[in-house]
Amino acid sequence: MQAIKEVGLKKAFKFFIFSFYQLFYRLLPLPQLIETYLLLGGAKIGSESIIMDVRFFNWHHLGLRGLKIGKQCFIGDETLIDLYNRVSLEDSVTISQRVIILTHINVGYRNHPLRRYFPSKDLPVIIKSGSAVGAGSIILPGIVIGERSMVGAGSVVTKNVPPKTLVVGAPAKVIRKLN
Repeated sequence: MQAIKEVGLKKAFKFFIFSFYQLFYRLLPLPQLIETYLLLGGAKIGSESIIMDVRFFNWHHLGLRGLKIGKQCFIGDETLIDLYNRVSLEDSVTISQRVIILTHINVGYRNHPLRRYFPSKDLPVIIKSGSAVGAGSIILPGIVIGERSMVGAGSVVTKNVPPKTLVVGAPAKVIRKLN
């Protein structure tokens, strides 16, 4: 009941509706069906992109209209994408398996004691063309990964990644520039 008081009846209803939309999404067996379903929901997806068994959450905020995937992109199995704010993958982006893309941070209800130190925030994530994110990496809210950059497997990206750069680690650090 506290959740409804905090977000309001309209947002609670929207959450309920999108929960059903998400339930049907989880039943789709093939990438082609997944793509069609996402397009019907308002996502923008370029040609020749492949979306495997990707899980989305916070559908009830921007919905699928906040999701933009360019041409010839690949998103691997068990990737988690937060739709609280916009997520934009430009052309030829590869997201490996089990990557987490976050667009918001929230420690809990308004009266949570940590809200004072860690206020809620939501920011878009943009991954520029020709980039790749290695398996098991985490991309935090507001991050821009520059063109033709590589995020090594298991990295936690806390700062923007410059173009043509390899970053690795937790937190991710620049290893080298790419030619």
